[in-house]
Amino acid sequence: MSTSTEVQQDTRFFGHPRGLANLFGVEMWERFSFYGMLGILPIYLYYKVEQGGLGLAQESALGIVGAYGGLVYLSAVIGAWVADRLLGSERTLFYSAVLIMIGHISLALLPGLAGIGVGLVCVAVGSGGLKSNATAIVGTLYAEGDERRDAGFTIFYMGVNLGGFVGPLLTGLAQTEVGFHLGFGLAAIGMALGLIQYTLGRKNLGEKAKEIPNPLPSSRRLLAVGGAVVLVAAIVALVLTGVVNPNNLADVVVWVVGVISVVYFLVILTSRKITGDERSRVFSFIPMFIASAVFFSLYQQQFTVVAAYTDQRLNRSLFGWEMPVSWVNSINPVFIIVFAPIIAALWTKLGERQPSTPMKFVLGTVLMGAAFLLFLPMVGSGQNASPLLALVGILFVFTIAELCLSPVGLSLSTKLAPEAFRTQMVALNFLSISFGTAMSGKLAEYYSVDDEAPYFSTVGGVAIAVGILLFLAIPFIRKLMKGVH
Repeated sequence: MSTSTEVQQDTRFFGHPRGLANLFGVEMWERFSFYGMLGILPIYLYYKVEQGGLGLAQESALGIVGAYGGLVYLSAVIGAWVADRLLGSERTLFYSAVLIMIGHISLALLPGLAGIGVGLVCVAVGSGGLKSNATAIVGTLYAEGDERRDAGFTIFYMGVNLGGFVGPLLTGLAQTEVGFHLGFGLAAIGMALGLIQYTLGRKNLGEKAKEIPNPLPSSRRLLAVGGAVVLVAAIVALVLTGVVNPNNLADVVVWVVGVISVVYFLVILTSRKITGDERSRVFSFIPMFIASAVFFSLYQQQFTVVAAYTDQRLNRSLFGWEMPVSWVNSINPVFIIVFAPIIAALWTKLGERQPSTPMKFVLGTVLMGAAFLLFLPMVGSGQNASPLLALVGILFVFTIAELCLSPVGLSLSTKLAPEAFRTQMVALNFLSISFGTAMSGKLAEYYSVDDEAPYFSTVGGVAIAVGILLFLAIPFIRKLMKGVH
């Protein structure tokens, strides 16, 4: 019996393969470190030096956070390619986790912008590589048609949200009680723990996780490595010469991801390897790609505009104690843990009567726009005067919008993918998130605590308008989808 078959028949982790515990753990600690760091990063960048921060202008600081998030999702595309062509998912995940830990150590120990530069690049590339491969390895633990598969993914996503919940609580506490560098240090310790337990249990993952699905011919490997070295050298040169700097980073990432997305679509649409029906389905994905990018440009403002809002406009006083800014980032994971099973059960119960995928995209985009309009009643209430309960309510709307669109996007990209471009279509879904996340930093540059109404009404209104346009286009999109629901 092969090791892969042994792994798939294993029931040592609550009836699931033992490897699931391993992946649950590494993903939980990665999300702990990722969201923990993200909870304190914006305020670290714009707090004054005497407050322990770097003293950047707020718009530059929020732009950097958005650009960084965009790079994570762009790296997920690169991580998937490296796993498919060079290393296999299991080794790519391991090296990605090491890179994340190095990044958090850099943030904790290196002073000033040097720590930010080295730290964020390592964490972004590492998180992208881990994000795209952990999910793929979970899939290898189950044989085709194994009834435990969906439950296994549910357990895995619980790990994601558990880490996302606890991370901001602990790093925020460390930051307020001791300082920013202890907060970043905690994220490094969390990732180290994840890496240790992952290393100890690598043998539980089986041979299938190590397979390289589409190996690059050895003659082209040197070319790939050479290309990567040239690219890294070019990026370092652009940063050192000041062509790419904190003030324009968000713009650069938006443009880079935008161009890559257009090229990806053109490569797929002009390929001779796809049939007429497949080409039609790829065309149907374009409006959903745009809606997804618009959605994430608002949703990911949890880490840019909402962070600044929490710091400067939210009343964080709880019984005479001031809640750390980053704790707001723990609200969304709680809502996801509670409501994801409910929404999933609702779609299952409705069966064929559930909304079509384009309709779910409409719901997600419109709800996301509405969430921003809900900030308007609190405009002008003064410094740190907005009620915490109101923001909790707004983040609840964020979550319901996310559950309508985010899981569906990944599923849709696999359904509409031409046979020859399966991975690339999943990459396009990640690129829509990357584009939107970078835009969340770009848009945040226009946000001002002193004049909020135009910002919230414009951003919210545009998202609702995009949702309405998508709704009007549904009959046309359904036709292009050629039978895919």
